Amino acid sequence: METEPAILALAALAQSTRLDVFRLLVKHEPEGLAAGEIAKALAVPQNTMSAHLAVLSRAGLVSARRISRSIVYRADLARFQAVMSFLVNDCCQGRPEICAPLIESITPCCPPKRKGKAHAGSHV
Repeated sequence: METEPAILALAALAQSTRLDVFRLLVKHEPEGLAAGEIAKALAVPQNTMSAHLAVLSRAGLVSARRISRSIVYRADLARFQAVMSFLVNDCCQGRPEICAPLIESITPCCPPKRKGKAHAGSHV
């Protein structure tokens, strides 16, 4: 990831309502939520919510899909991962000891998935 897209994504999340929207959409993955449901859940007027969703969309953090008369938004978790990876890799600059405490702090919450099949008798 280049610097400019990372800045755009971070700037989009640097506003409380947009951060709340992104967090709400992450909780509703993979189904997503209709724009009206997002506005209602966060008690934000629909026209204001449309502006916030447009900023998040331009930053690549959310995607939209029309379903009948509704526009359903989803968090783009791959883009979010790319932004976070950019920050960690850029900050560490080949020195893993710098970012090791960060990686350790998020691992209990989100342990990496094991690759391949589990061995007989092992617990996953």
